[in-house]
Amino acid sequence: MASTILVTLFVGGWFGWQKDLVPNWYQHFSTSNVVQRVELVDGSQVELNLNTAFTYLNFRQHRSVTLTDGEAFFKVNKDMSRPFIVKAGKGSITVTGTQFNVWKYADQVIVTLTEGSVKVMNDADGAKQAAMLSPGMQARYASSMPHISVQFVDTESALAWRDGKLILNNLTLVEALPLINQYLDKPVLLGDSAPVNSRIGGIYNTRNISDLVHALPRVLPISLSQNTEGNVIINGK
Repeated sequence: MASTILVTLFVGGWFGWQKDLVPNWYQHFSTSNVVQRVELVDGSQVELNLNTAFTYLNFRQHRSVTLTDGEAFFKVNKDMSRPFIVKAGKGSITVTGTQFNVWKYADQVIVTLTEGSVKVMNDADGAKQAAMLSPGMQARYASSMPHISVQFVDTESALAWRDGKLILNNLTLVEALPLINQYLDKPVLLGDSAPVNSRIGGIYNTRNISDLVHALPRVLPISLSQNTEGNVIINGK
């Protein structure tokens, strides 16, 4: 009976591999307080930011990454016959060989392209959307956004995390907080009276983002408090 079960599993696995349904390789990576560089079984290289986790599945006709948290920079080994697909949030990024960055926080995803081309897909409320990026372009999507937002950006600033820096370029609090919260154990929350359109800029050390949070009242018209769960709350003065 044991032999029969093993044969059945082998045949089922082989059939699934041939049909592109079952992977022949699985890899999982995660980081907490260090930036990590890893190599996938297909030869692609990935750099993981702090607090990042993803899995890689190697299929016969495609390669699949699921980014569950954080941020990663991909140098994809070119293989025209097997597209490389990154799933993040409600969307995906498809390439055959290129270099790009994917940032994910909650349901928000930002894709920044430095080399080659990528196809960004989003499925917001069942309405599929697509955008093609060329080098220097950045796409943003979320389940709450009706369309994929695309713009040209300074890629060096967008990828400054690889040098341990967070660059905030005159962003509103609403825009900046997701970028800040990525580096905190507990996210900072906006109170009802918070001046959400107040702007913040500067270059910060990604290992000392808590210092940035506590310094905010010096540069913005806000005060800080803490809720019972330990989250810092931003309030208006």
